[in-house]
Parts: sequence; structure tokens; C-alpha cells
Amino acid sequence: MEIKADNLTGPEIARLIGEHLQGMELHSPPESRHALNLEGLRKPDITFWSAWEDGELLGCGALKELDRQHGEIKSMRTSAAHLRKGVAKRMLQHIMEEAKRRGYRRLSLETGSMKAFEPARSLYASFGFQTCKPFAEYIEDPNSVFMTKDL
Repeated sequence: MEIKADNLTGPEIARLIGEHLQGMELHSPPESRHALNLEGLRKPDITFWSAWEDGELLGCGALKELDRQHGEIKSMRTSAAHLRKGVAKRMLQHIMEEAKRRGYRRLSLETGSMKAFEPARSLYASFGFQTCKPFAEYIEDPNSVFMTKDL
């Protein structure tokens, strides 16, 4: 598996981000959707990576700089054809390594509270993320779970 910085211009990425946004529509009410579209992911405070194997897109993830010591995980998604193959685990490791390299002291994320997001919450918990209060611009929301980890 090769993880590389991605400029979000390829059709495979557009499809995967579209799939990600559709998933949010299925499971989260509009006021609780915090997933970014392609334009949102192209902002200068966000670094986006894609994971590939033999020319096939496996998944993606992003890191948003909240401040010089705090980053946020965004847009973690595994392609439906590659679920339960360790793609998300490897992407999360990559993002955590980059956050440490940048000197961040904390890494946080927002995910859904519904059953569909249970695998994501379990993955993050297995890496030592713990639930926390809303951070950055987020507010309390029964449809959201906020998690953080000191690095």
C-alpha cells in the first residue's frame, strides 16, 4: 500500500469523496454533517492523502491544522471494495506520524454517534483516542462524538 499526498483532481478521488458525502447524508442530519467536499479539502490548512495499491484507490484521509499544536483528522474513508483490509488503520498511523512530525501536541476528530460510525469509533479508541468535549468550532451535538489524543 502506498500513501501519497493527493491534489484531489483525479476521478477516483472525486468518486470516493462523493461516496463519503453520500454516506454522511444517509446517516447524519444536515446540521450534523461536518464532512468536507473537494473544494473544502483543498484549503491550505488541510493536507490530503490517498492510499493506492496496484493502481487502485483504497482510501483517503486528511489532516487539518487547527493551530500550531493541534490537528484534526478529516475525511477518513475506505473504498467499499477494500473494507476490513487495514486501510483505515494504516491511514490513521500515517496521519498520526505526520501530526507528530509537525510538532502537534494533540490530535482530535469528530465522528458520528450512530451505529454506522461504530467501526470508526472503535478504530480511534484502539489507537488511544478518548471522547472529549467539542473542540475548535464544533458545538455539543447528540449526533456527534468528539475524540482526542495527546501526542
